Amino acid sequence: MACENNLVVKQIIDLYTQISNLDSLKPSKNVDTLFGQLVSTCLPTDTDIDVTKIHDEKVKDMRSHLIKLCGEAEGYLEQHFSIIIGSFEDNPLDHLHIFPYYNNYLKLSKLEFDLLAQHTSHVPTKIAFIGSGPMPLTSIVLAKFHLPNTTIHNFDIDSEANTLALNLVSRDSDLSKRMIFHTTDVLNAKEGLDQYDVVFLAALVGMDKESKVKAIEHLEKHMAPGAVLMLRSAHGLRAFLYPIVDSCDLKGFEVLTIYHPSDDVVNSVVIARKLGGSSEARSNQIERCVVMPCNCSKIHAIMNSRGMKKNMIEEFSAIE
Repeated sequence: MACENNLVVKQIIDLYTQISNLDSLKPSKNVDTLFGQLVSTCLPTDTDIDVTKIHDEKVKDMRSHLIKLCGEAEGYLEQHFSIIIGSFEDNPLDHLHIFPYYNNYLKLSKLEFDLLAQHTSHVPTKIAFIGSGPMPLTSIVLAKFHLPNTTIHNFDIDSEANTLALNLVSRDSDLSKRMIFHTTDVLNAKEGLDQYDVVFLAALVGMDKESKVKAIEHLEKHMAPGAVLMLRSAHGLRAFLYPIVDSCDLKGFEVLTIYHPSDDVVNSVVIARKLGGSSEARSNQIERCVVMPCNCSKIHAIMNSRGMKKNMIEEFSAIE
C-alpha cells in the first residue's frame, strides 16, 4: 500500500507538519483549529487504511510523533479547562459542559458502563482509574450518572494534575467522598491494585507500544484474578491520534470484547479479564491471541438503557 500517496494520509501529514512547527501546543485559536481539523480528518470509518500494515518508515515515524503531540496537546487542554471550571465559586461540576469535548465523554463513559455491565455480575464497589489527569471526566461521569455507590481511586503521576482534579470535586458533597486521588507512577503502584474490581487504563498512559505494554504487564502482575481491565484503543484512521491496544498485548488476560465506535467517539474500548493464573488458562489465552485475525470485525448494534441503538464495529477475540 502506497500509504504516503493516499489523499487522506497526505492531509494528515500536512496537518502534522503544521502542528509540529507550532511554538506551543497550549490552547489557542490556531492550535484548536489545527487539532479540530486533524480529528475531523481521522474520524471517518469508511476507509481501508490499516496503520498496523503501514511499511513506509516515514509515515510510521510521523504517526508515532503525532500521537505524542496529540497527548501533549490534550494534557494542556484539560489543564486549561480544569483551571477555568475549578475557579467557579459554586460547585465546579455544574459547569463541566464548558469543556469542548464534554459530550464525547458522556457518550464514551455511557458506552464503557454498558459494556462493563455485560461482563460483570455485580456493581463494582471500588474502581481504579490509571492516568486520570487534571480533568478526570470519565471518573466524574461514571460516579455521577452510572455508579452512585462506587468509590473511584484516581492515579496520576503529576501532582499538579491531581491538585486541579481534586479542586473540581472538593465542593461536591457526594463526589468529594467517593473520588480519591493518588500521585504515583503506575509502575510504582503495586500494593492495593488487587483490591479493585475494575481498573481503567487511560489512553494517554503509554503513548508508544513499548510503554503501553509495560503498563499492562505491571497491572497483570498486581490485579486480582477475575478483575476487569478497561482500556482505550483506536481503529482505522483514528490510530493516527491514539495508540492501538491489540489482543496480543494483553498476555495474562482474557480479552472479552473490543468495540470500535463509528460515531464521533474517537476511542475504541477494550475489555479484558485477569486470568486466574493457571498455566492452562495462560496457554489458552496465548492460543486465542495467535489464532484471532486482527481484522475480524462486524457491525454490531447494542441497546442502551433507553432502547436506542448505537452502531459500532465489534471485534471478537475468538469468543464466538
